[in-house]
Amino acid sequence: MDIYLTYLNNQRIGVQLERYGAEERAGIRSIPGRKWIPENKIWTIPYTPAALVQLLQAYPTDSFKCDNELSSRDSYLVDQLEHHNKEEREMTLAPEHEPWNPTRKQDLINALKARGYSNKTIKAYTSQVQRFVAASINHEIESHSTAVQKYTLSLLEKDRSHAYVNQAISAIQFYFRYVLQQPHTHSAYVRPKKESKLPGVLSLEEVVHLLKSVVNIKHQAILYLTYTAGLRVSEVVRLRIEDCDYERNVIRVRQGKGRKDRQTLLSEVAASVLKQYIELEKPTVWLFPGQRTGRHLTERSAQKVFEKALIQGGIRKQVSIHSLRHSFATHLLENGTDLRYIQELLGHQSVRTTERYTHVSKRNIGNIQSPLDRMEGF
Repeated sequence: MDIYLTYLNNQRIGVQLERYGAEERAGIRSIPGRKWIPENKIWTIPYTPAALVQLLQAYPTDSFKCDNELSSRDSYLVDQLEHHNKEEREMTLAPEHEPWNPTRKQDLINALKARGYSNKTIKAYTSQVQRFVAASINHEIESHSTAVQKYTLSLLEKDRSHAYVNQAISAIQFYFRYVLQQPHTHSAYVRPKKESKLPGVLSLEEVVHLLKSVVNIKHQAILYLTYTAGLRVSEVVRLRIEDCDYERNVIRVRQGKGRKDRQTLLSEVAASVLKQYIELEKPTVWLFPGQRTGRHLTERSAQKVFEKALIQGGIRKQVSIHSLRHSFATHLLENGTDLRYIQELLGHQSVRTTERYTHVSKRNIGNIQSPLDRMEGF
């Protein structure tokens, strides 16, 4: 991936990423003092040696370029970038005996595909392994599995989430086992404790307000369907026209998480919005086509639709489009729907995953009276 640096002023420089997926954004978000400027679609970081070093460390296998003004002002930075890019090229052109090269990368991709991993997981695992190899000293990972533990500790020190670190360990473990053919090297790995976080939930009134604040009919259809069916963003953008059954008021989700098909709800209100959208926009294959011919809308585009709706609706909660799925489940639970039915609608493999909504349900918490409210004089 190419990363472009631009001179803004003596205090800050701009950083533009070639791609803005979750994996790519993780690096820039690890830098203290970074800011996202939405109107310019650019990140900024402090123009300090420490911030620049952290930026290079966050993207060890990516190529950096800077604009003419920054090049003319800072020759030392140009030298640093050339040195970094040279190391990145050497990593890409590594000889066959090195632990990472184009052949090994393809071996990893093939091993993941053969075992039925999704394209999203393949991309994430490949990036994780590539970062690990780039961070390993002298590329001696084939005989020094302790490097894995040092690497995961460094990720924790950079405040990466426990889920991110666990994914890195799983990717490296897979690489050792199926590509380097070292099945026993992972036995000493220590995984960080899984974080228990409550899902972000909007109230029913907030959901109604958010949906009504959207003017664009396509954006309306995306958000209405996400909420009414409790869909993941990856599922809503991949819907086809024939997946919506208006007679039975259900939506068919093809190959959702875990490669499972399922059916979920299609409300009459959402169906009405959807019919208006189809009549106006006339999509052909994908229900929500993207800008590129024959491709569906990207997940990031759907997320931007939600973020814009939050601003238009004046909702200040720190939530994402996935919160509509959380809200759907929580509102069903508060309305008395059995947990097992909610599990089926969401496509959870275990009911324990669905049970976390009991922790945010107003039906459960709202029935408990605070001792303060029973005291007289208040």
